[in-house]
Amino acid sequence: MTSGIILINKPKGISSNTAVNIVKHAVGAKKCGHLGTLDLEGEGLLPVTVNSATKLFDYFLQKDKTYITIFVFGFETDTLDLSGKVIKEKETNVTLDDVKSAAHKLVGKQNQMPPLYSAKKVNGQVAYKSARNGQQIDLNPKEIEIYSIKVLREIEKNTFEFEISCSSGTYIRSVCRDMAQIMSTYGSMQCILRTRCGMFDLKDAFTLEDVKNGNYSIIPCDTLFDYDKIYLNETETQKLLNGQIIHAKVDGLFKVYGSEFLGIGECQKGCLKLKLRLI
Repeated sequence: MTSGIILINKPKGISSNTAVNIVKHAVGAKKCGHLGTLDLEGEGLLPVTVNSATKLFDYFLQKDKTYITIFVFGFETDTLDLSGKVIKEKETNVTLDDVKSAAHKLVGKQNQMPPLYSAKKVNGQVAYKSARNGQQIDLNPKEIEIYSIKVLREIEKNTFEFEISCSSGTYIRSVCRDMAQIMSTYGSMQCILRTRCGMFDLKDAFTLEDVKNGNYSIIPCDTLFDYDKIYLNETETQKLLNGQIIHAKVDGLFKVYGSEFLGIGECQKGCLKLKLRLI
């Protein structure tokens, strides 16, 4: 089974891990993972790593993301989305100008407080599990960056659609809460669709049914890196895979090949070693 990445269009109502397991079974992979979770009710782009591509997690986890989302103002739920119960309400009538002004104020670097119900781990425990058990949770803000918030349209009274581009680790539900606070009201996220994840785009993704039916393609690992190539003979390949250093006359990062793609090598002071092994 080839190693690489399959772009999945995850439907709402299933977890990211469930989607990964469906792909793993359908393609007959030894192991699979993903490059950034989507909430149960979230949908859209989920890059699934297959076999040795699971080692790419640290390389791609911190990539920027883009989402299409709908916020409803006038109430807040305990989960900050429509799956929770309403805990705060306020009679409100926010205008398109109000929303654009608030959105503009949220662009940039900031310390964002995660939602109480999230997959974030606190003291080794997943926050949403602790919250559901009624346990006290002490969350800490995290620095994130919002690159842009486009107000796409007003759907109906107090309901607006947005496109948000942001750094990894940004909670869109928290953006809704913070935007509402700027407008002196409350807000909850109605839905969310991830359209971009680093270099990957939703338009290139496959449904889970596509994958089950064999209608999918795998992005090879070596195409994900824009480095020059180094080719090794069989003896050099075995030495490198055994942790030995190969002498080279170049410095920097390179895609390293033997009879197949081996991974990312790093040359320093004329010595080449594997920085990321993908075989």
